[in-house]
Amino acid sequence: MTKVAFIFPGQGSQTVGMGKQFAETDEKSKQFLEQADQVLGFQLSRLIMEGPQEELTLTYHAQPALLTVGSMIAARLAEAGITPDYTAGHSLGEYTALVASGVLSFEDGVSVVHQRGLYMNEAVPAGEGAMAAILGLDGEKLKEVTDGITESGFAVQPANLNCPGQIVISGTKEGVEQACVQLKEAGAKRAIPLDVSGPFHSSLMKPAAEKLGNTLDAVEMKDASIPVIANVNATAVTDSSEIKGLLVEQLYSPVLWEDSVRQLLELGVTHFIECGPGKVLSGLIKKIDRSATVLPVYDEETLQTVIEASKGWS
Repeated sequence: MTKVAFIFPGQGSQTVGMGKQFAETDEKSKQFLEQADQVLGFQLSRLIMEGPQEELTLTYHAQPALLTVGSMIAARLAEAGITPDYTAGHSLGEYTALVASGVLSFEDGVSVVHQRGLYMNEAVPAGEGAMAAILGLDGEKLKEVTDGITESGFAVQPANLNCPGQIVISGTKEGVEQACVQLKEAGAKRAIPLDVSGPFHSSLMKPAAEKLGNTLDAVEMKDASIPVIANVNATAVTDSSEIKGLLVEQLYSPVLWEDSVRQLLELGVTHFIECGPGKVLSGLIKKIDRSATVLPVYDEETLQTVIEASKGWS
């Protein structure tokens, strides 16, 4: 029996022009952009369509932009009769999953993640924090190195446990730079700086988490109509009050992406549909379990491919 999960990418996946085909060919898709502009009070749609990339990458722009495009794609899939049994998102993508699962309205989702981005930027202004992907080193050795650097006064810690052999670290610019050098010396194959504007999922985000909690208290959150796999504990949740607490914790806790995917597989998910620009999550899932069927949707052609494929699902 086919079980489907919609999965949504996080920051780093944003690209100028993402969602453009949908907005140009589908009136409802265009409305997502118009609603986002109205809620935020500035032209997010122009930034998505025209850039520049540096502006789009700023966390308080990238977050609502990715949520808008991901929601647009999920709506197109639903229109075609494809609905998920579960949803999940990587970091910021968890909010898009919550919109798809009916926990947050699209308007509230866009507003919250814009505020979340502002709080994150206030906690650590752009340029003062950093993140990097570390390839080919086990988690225990990585934590030993990052703990040592943190104790020396430069905060850095594991932030995203993505797949076997890929862990993202996060912290101060100096801490991440030192860690990249030391982790390569400890046997890591590569250390790749990420195109993000802050040290997400690190202890440096605790001041932002407090403000986020207050923002979420003021927003209506419903119980999930479709279970969402939470980043913090990699378990399926539906209760809105539990989800709210996990979202606050998520800001300064590691994203357990590998565990989340394994949990979805244990729950019987056979098909993962990545809703958003690029194929980052599709690649990670293939590294976690090569037998999983992963289908990215980021333009009309990939959407039609999934719609055609779904006709054979039972």
